Amino acid sequence: MSKHDTNQPGIVYIVGAGPGDAGLITLRGVECLGRADLVIYDCLVNPAILEHAPPSAERLCLGSPDTLGRLVPQQEVNARMIHQARQAKTIVRLKGGDCSVFSRNAEETEVLRAAGIPFEVVPGVTAAVAAAGYAEIPITHSAHSSAVALVTGHLPRDSSAAELDYGALADFPGTLVFYMGLDSARHWSRSLLSRGKPLDTPVAIVRRATWADQSTVNCTLGSVAAVVDEKELKPPAVIFVGEAVSMVPEISWFSARPLFGVRVMVTRPRHQAESPRHQAESLCRRLGELGADVLLQPAIQISEPPDWKPVDEALSQLDRYDWLVFSSANGVCFLLDRLRDIGGDLRSLGKIRVAAIGPGTAEQLAEYHLRADLVPVEYRAESLAAALAGEAVGRRFLLARASRGREVLAEELTAAGGKVDQIVVYSSSDVERADPRISAELTDGRIDWITVTSSAIARSLNRLFGDAMHEAKLASISPVTSEVLHRLGFEPAVEASCYTTGGLVEAIVDFSR
Repeated sequence: MSKHDTNQPGIVYIVGAGPGDAGLITLRGVECLGRADLVIYDCLVNPAILEHAPPSAERLCLGSPDTLGRLVPQQEVNARMIHQARQAKTIVRLKGGDCSVFSRNAEETEVLRAAGIPFEVVPGVTAAVAAAGYAEIPITHSAHSSAVALVTGHLPRDSSAAELDYGALADFPGTLVFYMGLDSARHWSRSLLSRGKPLDTPVAIVRRATWADQSTVNCTLGSVAAVVDEKELKPPAVIFVGEAVSMVPEISWFSARPLFGVRVMVTRPRHQAESPRHQAESLCRRLGELGADVLLQPAIQISEPPDWKPVDEALSQLDRYDWLVFSSANGVCFLLDRLRDIGGDLRSLGKIRVAAIGPGTAEQLAEYHLRADLVPVEYRAESLAAALAGEAVGRRFLLARASRGREVLAEELTAAGGKVDQIVVYSSSDVERADPRISAELTDGRIDWITVTSSAIARSLNRLFGDAMHEAKLASISPVTSEVLHRLGFEPAVEASCYTTGGLVEAIVDFSR
């Protein structure tokens, strides 16, 4: 049976994506995204979460007139899910926050059930709980709050709809949390005050909860409407009302992180289809953990070489070589995966010694249960060549490399008396077009840093963005990369002292401090 056997219906996963931070989606949600043929997602869902879906999956954003695209009617969403499921497709309906809290979840499940379409509801972290955790609001507290009420701030559209019981809410023995309550703040605050809720009841407004630009505004029930107007606060926001709000610290753990609110554009390649490799993932994760708002705009892409024949021939004659030399982690992955694919394994390496250009490449070797025999003190081709040159005379070297790059290593080993063969184990090419939204943000000066982690990336960035790169600070991974930037007319703000992505992050943090 094929994957899309139209005699069998597909399935719809209704998944809560959390309120912003891409790390808050559940493991089950990630599993469902990994199976998706179509992802239908709310415009407030963090785009980074979509990276969990296959590159081949269709993506449909349910925008709004003032954000992304047009406002898609609910009936059209329902019809799209049913049609695709009947084509035996796997659909992920990705919702901000938790899919069962103020998200019209019941309307969608009722329609799917009536149509006979299998579905599964995957809960998510709701905005109230996430905002409370990231702003350190103790919504339950032994001395102040023994209950929590989640309240919609939307005013009834239909005159026949029941008005909230503000008398009961005013007497509620705990914390009130208003969703979508900015536009109606004057209405609900007056209604609570008229039922006896004290004027000085503490209020906290948390905007863009769990995003890198999260902000918290503290006020009182008597002043909240005026504060919303004065500061021109816009959605999304969650509003907390109650005595527990008085416990909010001036600076939460979330906003105290060293890169909080700093916007960084990461330019390393994203993962390739059918491959677990993701060049950018670890760098994005580390920057995000430090508080940065990370934008992923790959400048280059990697793929298989156009012809595996030279690689296969070299792998069949590994016993001819004294050294196998890797100048990148990509080279490790592509070569050793190819060795496995043609029926070999690590025993094929025999007594050959292995050299790695730096700790990142050595760590990738360790993933394949190999230990590098040599890693130079300085992580660049010149240092690797110098470390090998002392015993190069009469030795045979096999260099696993990209389709483009400097010839320094091969030239210096040859000059030292070595016999060098090079094989292209992966292709590196420039990304043709930048994401127009990221390009606009860079031009408008809304990006603080651009990471530049190779000479090829430097050149590709110059082609993609040109003079707009002057609008952000450049973080260079090495002197070689900095030299290329200088030749292109750019001055790096920082250069990593340790030529690794970890060193790059450390340089950005030191500058920011």
